[in-house]
Amino acid sequence: MTPTRCPWANTPLTIAYHDAEWGVPLHDDQRLFEFLILEGAQAGLSWELILRKRDAYRQAFDNFDPAKIAAYDHAKTAQLLANPGIIRNRLKIAAAIGNAQAFLTAQQEHGTFDAYIWQFVNGAPIKNAWQTPSDIPASTPQSAEMSRQLRRRNFRFVGPTICYAFMQATGMVNDHTTNCHRHHQV
Repeated sequence: MTPTRCPWANTPLTIAYHDAEWGVPLHDDQRLFEFLILEGAQAGLSWELILRKRDAYRQAFDNFDPAKIAAYDHAKTAQLLANPGIIRNRLKIAAAIGNAQAFLTAQQEHGTFDAYIWQFVNGAPIKNAWQTPSDIPASTPQSAEMSRQLRRRNFRFVGPTICYAFMQATGMVNDHTTNCHRHHQV
């Protein structure tokens, strides 16, 4: 019998991501940085497109090593802009580099980025009980505050909706609908 899933998980790629990653609390700094960059790259596009390009992103962006990305120069930016495996948007690429620099600063100030970012949910996942996908908000007061604070730290492509998608992806909130088999697992 096929388990019930959130309706957006409807292709092999999105089903695998939904069942293994989405909503699982994440505390690894490099993986948190990966999701921050991928969520920003997704702005205006589908998440499935980003998932299809994820391996190319990992290769192009040095496996999301923030120290390496923070040091990218004009030559590396030109190389990224010519890479058909990623979203070749100059503003998003520049934001990834700037975000790496801001990420490193946040790490230095808080010990880990994990310690910094999880403060927006008081260190524990928010467990929602949405009945249908239409119940799920695009942003929340917590994602709006996260957005404000990240922007103050010079992060870009971190609006409240992107921040909420980041929170969902990294398990800061459990937005699996109550009928989804993953709701009680995460």
